[in-house]
Amino acid sequence: MSVALDRAAYAAGNTTNLAADYTRVRGATGALVDGLPAEDLVVQSMEDASPAKWHLAHTTWFFETFLLGERAGYAAFDPAFCFLFNSYYEAVGERHPRPRRGMLTRPTLDEVVAYRAHVDAAMGDFMAGLDGGGWARFGPLIELGLHHEMQHQELLLTDLLHAYAQNSLCPAYRAAADDDEGGDGGGCAALDWRTFDGGLREIGFGEDSFAFDHEGPRHTVYMQPFRLASRVVSNGEWQEFIADGGYERPELWLSDGWMTACREGWDAPLYWQQEDGGWSAMELHGRRAVRAAAP
Repeated sequence: MSVALDRAAYAAGNTTNLAADYTRVRGATGALVDGLPAEDLVVQSMEDASPAKWHLAHTTWFFETFLLGERAGYAAFDPAFCFLFNSYYEAVGERHPRPRRGMLTRPTLDEVVAYRAHVDAAMGDFMAGLDGGGWARFGPLIELGLHHEMQHQELLLTDLLHAYAQNSLCPAYRAAADDDEGGDGGGCAALDWRTFDGGLREIGFGEDSFAFDHEGPRHTVYMQPFRLASRVVSNGEWQEFIADGGYERPELWLSDGWMTACREGWDAPLYWQQEDGGWSAMELHGRRAVRAAAP
């Protein structure tokens, strides 16, 4: 999913695309949790994860806090949500501790869904009332909010997978599509190493379109010569690494990685386990045999 902002068009009053993008992105988030039981959406399986309910509320909080707060007469859905669903925006104020987001049994999931509907309706009115100058001012912030929400769509699925992996029933988020059963993602293609010369190179984003602030500005750096593989590592190659004692050979690791592997007792990738003479992996489609050619 991608969102592109034509700043010249929005400044001229052509707002159809961005308003449609707002509806599409917000709808896609709702579709990710459609049909899931509330129990799936309120669990926090570790300190570095967040409940899906929190993701639904936090992405809504962004638009309420940074856009609707500029609208005269807008009434916040619940003033307490500013504390509950802030993440790390220091300028906005204090926030509920991240490791304890799973303790937020209230507001309920139904209230969070109502919160999203309340903000979406207000945002629709807000965007409908913007003139060319308003779009020039708020359009980039709306676009940022949409990209922020798409980041949280990925996080929501990542956090759900970790929660499912803690369950001995190995529940599936969704059934695998027919064309997903044997996909290899290009991992079976021949591997070769591509050489890149060193020297002065420009890096960073420098175009007149969306980028997060840490992706720019474009600047010059000196790079050593390097090589990159022509494709990602396959599961089969990682199985060879395991069989060759890769988790027992410190010479194959940087020191921080080796210390972490020893401390955490790593002997395979996260979600992998050996059973019936082979490897399986927990996926959003449930626990399945590791496909050797897949990434």
